[in-house]
Amino acid sequence: MISCQAQKQKLELNLEVGEIYSQNMTSNMTVTQTINSQQMNIDVTIIGKTTYRVTNVEDTLYSIDVKYENLTMKMAMPNGVAEFSSEKADDNDIFSTLLSMMKTKTFTVKMSKSGKIYEVKNIESLFSGLFEKFPQLTEIQKQQIQGQLMQAYGEKAFKGNLEMVTAIFSNSPVAKGDKWIIKTQLESGMSAEMETTYELVDINDSHGIIVGNAVIRTADKDAYIESNGMPLKYDLQGTMIDNITIDLKTGWIVEAKLTQSIKGTAEVKDNPQMPGGMIIPMTISNKMTMTN
Repeated sequence: MISCQAQKQKLELNLEVGEIYSQNMTSNMTVTQTINSQQMNIDVTIIGKTTYRVTNVEDTLYSIDVKYENLTMKMAMPNGVAEFSSEKADDNDIFSTLLSMMKTKTFTVKMSKSGKIYEVKNIESLFSGLFEKFPQLTEIQKQQIQGQLMQAYGEKAFKGNLEMVTAIFSNSPVAKGDKWIIKTQLESGMSAEMETTYELVDINDSHGIIVGNAVIRTADKDAYIESNGMPLKYDLQGTMIDNITIDLKTGWIVEAKLTQSIKGTAEVKDNPQMPGGMIIPMTISNKMTMTN
C-alpha cells in the first residue's frame, strides 16, 4: 500500500515569477465541403510562436503576460493560394501588416495550476487601432477582417486552444496507468464541447507522457452565428487524440501532438443572399503540433 501510494504524483503547473515560457504551434487543417454536389477542399496552415511571462502568483492563480512573437497563415482554396505573415514587410499586404501590428501588443491571462484559464484581460487591445493605416478600407471590409482576426485570435479562440494542452491535469495525484476526465469548451467560429479521457502512460524523473482521447460535439446545434453576412449553424461531432509530453518540474508542455477528425453539416438559413438556404455536408481534419 505504501509503495503504491509513493508512486502517485501530483501533476500541475509550477511556473516561476519572472520566467518566460514559449509555445510554438503549427496547425494543418483541411476542410472538405460539398456544395451543389461539388466537393471543395480548403487547406489552412497556421504557424505561430507565443510567449508567456509570469508576473505574479497568488494562491493557485498565475498572472501571465502573453504576446504573439510571430504569426503566419496560409490558405489554399480552389481559386488560389493566399499567404500572410507578421514577418512580411509589405504595406500593400493589408492582412500581413495587421498581423505584424498585433505581435507588438500584450494581453494578460489568469491561469490556475491545473491549467484552466479563469480570465483573459485586454486581448481587445490586439485589434485596437489596426485600421488607422488603411483609410481606403470600407466599414464593411474592416468588420469582415476584424471578424476573421477575432475568430482566429480572439478571447474565446485563445482560451479554448490553450486549454486543449494546458487544462489536462487530474485533481488528484496519479500514477502510471491512471485515467481521468476533463471537459473543455472550444470557441473558434462555432461553440463546441470536448470531453477527454486522459491517461498517464509513462513517467520518469524528468518527463511525463499523457495520452488523451476526446469526443467533440457542437454545443448548441440550433444556435446561428453570422458568417460573411449570412446566418449559419453547425451540427458536427468527432474525435481528437492527444499525445502530450510535460516537464515534471514546471508542468509546461515539452511537446504535444493533436489529431482532430470532425464531420457533420453546416446549414445556411434562408436569407436574401441565399434564398431557401442550404445544407452543406463537411468534414474537418486537423493535425496540430506544439513545442516549447
